[in-house]
Amino acid sequence: VWKKGDNGSEKAGPCVALTPFSRSSSAKATGLQSELIFEEIGHRVRRVGSQLVKKVGAVFQWDIVNGGTVVAQWTLDLKTGAGEVYHGASRRPANTVFILSDHDFMELVRGKLKPRKAFLVGKVKVKGSLLLSRKLEMILKDCSTL
Repeated sequence: VWKKGDNGSEKAGPCVALTPFSRSSSAKATGLQSELIFEEIGHRVRRVGSQLVKKVGAVFQWDIVNGGTVVAQWTLDLKTGAGEVYHGASRRPANTVFILSDHDFMELVRGKLKPRKAFLVGKVKVKGSLLLSRKLEMILKDCSTL
């Protein structure tokens, strides 16, 4: 759940603080706001990834699409070691692949679009384990307890 922080930024618990959009070097390359979120998730995984690996034990891939064409891919590997987030397709078979637009991804992150509704109306397509996607949602929401 996203909410306003003390400094006026939006945040989901203490996991990821969203500040007003400014393009970082990677987001400037593609123009996708989702890249900023994956960079922040990567920072979190570097801090507590091994604990997330113990709780999740899965690989997630996001295919960001525009007009039906994949324009970016991101992988969150929480299967082994300390976990990692990287740009590109999963290096091992992903347990769950999410397919959605950059805009819909940002709406989900900001809490303006609920995951279940997004899936039911076709804004998010999921290949693989829906059960693991729920586990991922809980872990990302609850990462302050690690």
